[in-house]
Amino acid sequence: MTFEQILTDLKNRIYRPIYLLSGEEPYYINEISDYIEKYILDDTEKEFNQTVMYGKDVDIPTIINNAKRFPMMANYQVLIVKEAQDLDKIEDLAPYLDNIQPSTILVLCYKYKKVDGRTSFKKNIEKKGIFFESKKLYDNQLPDWITNFLKQKNYNITPNATKLLADYLGNDLQKIVNEINKLIINVPAQTAITPEIIEENIGISKDFNVFELQKALGSKNIIKSNQIINYFAANPKENPLVKVIIILYPFFNKILTYQQLSDKSQKNAASVLGVSPFFIKDFEEASKKYSIEKLFQIISILREYDMKSKGVENASTSDGDLMKELIYKILH
Repeated sequence: MTFEQILTDLKNRIYRPIYLLSGEEPYYINEISDYIEKYILDDTEKEFNQTVMYGKDVDIPTIINNAKRFPMMANYQVLIVKEAQDLDKIEDLAPYLDNIQPSTILVLCYKYKKVDGRTSFKKNIEKKGIFFESKKLYDNQLPDWITNFLKQKNYNITPNATKLLADYLGNDLQKIVNEINKLIINVPAQTAITPEIIEENIGISKDFNVFELQKALGSKNIIKSNQIINYFAANPKENPLVKVIIILYPFFNKILTYQQLSDKSQKNAASVLGVSPFFIKDFEEASKKYSIEKLFQIISILREYDMKSKGVENASTSDGDLMKELIYKILH
């Protein structure tokens, strides 16, 4: 089941006796377990029928013993095991599945890694309850995710603002949600979120960020590129070299891919590159500024400076100076 389907069932009071929530993206796991913790039982019922445990503090027999209890003056008891990835062997719960307690709602939050989907344990979970794998989003999925999240909150967002948030915050969904929630506290509903609003409320500069650096490099705007990289060098904690490289590497790879497309129509290019059609004009412009040979050279340079940022063949050059060298070599 999808995240949305699970939440819909919970809101419709359709419960399963066991939920195994696993995967590398903790945001969805937290959302599901928090909803169960907050809303399945009322405050009176929670006193006797809701228990929260932590994987590093309990063992499987303790979980089974608690799960087999009957609820007191309620239809259900809720047992939530947070950080279940710290349990010695979660598969040892298998005997409980053979004689599962239907009045218990057992929630296992197995974060940052996934349970092997090929095992009989996982398949048995699916028969008796819910097995949910919470996957990390790919970078090219983030803009749509941010747009849809804000739409649910009754806000719109411009493509440039979406790209700004995605590039700056990365694919940590909880971090993105936290920043958006801070933003909408100060912005009226139905407002179109722009880079200016983001700068004012979150502190991400609309002019000096990696997204703007991409645009400046793509158009070979030497003055703007140097202005941005000098700003980064003066603020290395907010703009570390490794973060700049992580974003520039796929950008130049996509320019190279665009160069070699036989069908450069907006629809096809957007599909192949995994970007919004709104940004295809940027790749079209950049492809005119850089030859294929230069793009291969740039990708090689980015790899070189990635290694230097990690100390390989670099004993003393600062991140700021490495960034300036990197941008110079890209542009010249």
